[in-house]
Amino acid sequence: MSKRRPTYHGVSSSTLTDRERAILRLVVRNFIDTAGPVGSRKLAKQSSLGLSAATVRNTLSDLEEQGYLRHPHRSAGRMPTELGYRAFVNELMETPELSVQEQKLLNERLDRLMGDADTLFWETSRLLGRMSNLLGVVLSPKISTGVLERLDVVQLSESNIMIVISVRSLLVKTIVYETNMEIRRQDLDRIVSILNERLAGLRLEEIRRDYVARTKDLDHDPTGIVQLILSESAVLFSDPVKGRLTHSGTRGLLAQPEFQSTNEVRQLIDLIEDEGYVVRLFEQAPGSQLDTNHWVSVGIGSEIQDETVSPYSIVTARYNVGQSTGTVGLLGPMRMDYGRAISLVETMASLLDRPAITGSRQQVHTNG
Repeated sequence: MSKRRPTYHGVSSSTLTDRERAILRLVVRNFIDTAGPVGSRKLAKQSSLGLSAATVRNTLSDLEEQGYLRHPHRSAGRMPTELGYRAFVNELMETPELSVQEQKLLNERLDRLMGDADTLFWETSRLLGRMSNLLGVVLSPKISTGVLERLDVVQLSESNIMIVISVRSLLVKTIVYETNMEIRRQDLDRIVSILNERLAGLRLEEIRRDYVARTKDLDHDPTGIVQLILSESAVLFSDPVKGRLTHSGTRGLLAQPEFQSTNEVRQLIDLIEDEGYVVRLFEQAPGSQLDTNHWVSVGIGSEIQDETVSPYSIVTARYNVGQSTGTVGLLGPMRMDYGRAISLVETMASLLDRPAITGSRQQVHTNG
């Protein structure tokens, strides 16, 4: 299985000697595999450097003094610190490519679901979780970054209208409003035609920002639609508060040794159930970034800058549907297999990159 070395920006371990780098790499790999502190005798046996246990022990002490390792209470072994993980991710690990069988499985599973966005995102998160034993997360593309293809207004009844926002290559957003206005069809058609001439082809975030300037000469609109769209622009042209998050893999994640106490499990469940928080967490993509087409980002512990997730790491990547951007990623303990996680996330992002994903619809009902 071919491997490639990732290129990151951030912490450098270049001040370490070749021996220290080799020993640090072995400690991190062992700890990821076993979840237990690693001792000098075990490392001396594993190392191809031909070092004695005493030499390894001295090297471990030097790495601990520099902040890359720590010495758990009542243990002769060492385990990585956050700095140790960062040096490993940035410079010491290699990222394994997924096997041919795994790539074929992912291609086949996802390709046949491209006409059903909701099922596609659920299956993506499920596969991520199952293949990593971490929490797989998919955020559907941000509608605000999409380009308006067409705006329509449909009169459902005397008291209800529906505004339909069609985003190019992505989805349809429908919002139902109650209105007491009596709207003539010919006036409605004229106003909608003018709005489409001025707004189609712009990103929704641009429309929200520039709507007033683009419609200031329509203040005598007899339908009231221009003013209604202005007053509801935050809903019409922004991303929904709920409905973008799909996640899977909680069971596999909870089986990790880091989640043995009731309190740890409760904290994780509380985190996962806060949809708005998880969306913000993954879209901020903290940490160092890997130079790839999808800008894979790895945030480790306190780099995420939130005490709630300080025991965790997250790996994220962007994917594009048309001109809209979504996020795919993994969340798990700092003791995660970073190489495997990066390969999975990067592969999923590349498979989700499409000119279009059909079958997705956002619906909001409100009173106008």
